[in-house]
Amino acid sequence: MTPHLYFSIVSFLFGAVVGSFLNVCICRMPREESVVSPPSHCPLCNYQIRWFDNIPLLSYLLLRGKCRGCGAHISLQYPMVELLNGLLTLSLFVKFGISLTFSAMFLFCSALVVITFIDLEHQIIPDEISLSGIVVGFLFSLVLPGQNWLDSLLGILLGGGSLLLVASGYQWLTGKEGMGGGDIKLLAMMGAFLGWKSVLFIVFASSLIGSVFGVTMMLIQKKDSKLAIPFGPYLAAAAVLYIFYGQELIHWYLNLGTSIRG
Repeated sequence: MTPHLYFSIVSFLFGAVVGSFLNVCICRMPREESVVSPPSHCPLCNYQIRWFDNIPLLSYLLLRGKCRGCGAHISLQYPMVELLNGLLTLSLFVKFGISLTFSAMFLFCSALVVITFIDLEHQIIPDEISLSGIVVGFLFSLVLPGQNWLDSLLGILLGGGSLLLVASGYQWLTGKEGMGGGDIKLLAMMGAFLGWKSVLFIVFASSLIGSVFGVTMMLIQKKDSKLAIPFGPYLAAAAVLYIFYGQELIHWYLNLGTSIRG
């Protein structure tokens, strides 16, 4: 087994294990419960989950998606989060290798996974993640290669300021709140980690992704434009897209524009 293959496997397994903890955060943070204590347990029968029933992905398959204590169905969200975080971690390792940048992007993407699933279910973005993420992202900018503290600071200001401007304008025009403060703080966190150059890409890409999925959901559910659709997952998807393909997509778009003008 080559070293690269070995570390690829380890990175996936590590991401899946962390994904198991992210499930705890997703479940407990909206209820303002501790993510440390008590230990993992079934929410219906309070059966304390043993270590052999808490192995990422494998335990869900062995238990056939049911609690060992009461036989209640275990949400498919649990293995989905573990698999998603495992794949993200593997992809980050392939792109960045074992490096400080990998560590920063791993923390950032893990936070986005938690935010995405909480926002989808509860339509909230925990301040504990976004506000602390702004600080952590800025601190990483002091030591990450290819980024500096000014890029991060401008990213915070541009990220938070741009959505605040959009939200204020929408509320002034319609008299209704169209975007929550959580989205504003989330984009500020993204600017802190990825720098100010990422913000315009994320806003554009998330709007495009949100429009496609939003219209699709309204057609499926046969509801009008008043359907409440959380924007956080679209911001998260755009941020991940920027990490892996942002520069390539920007260059492609600029070259496309040059070709059309020519």
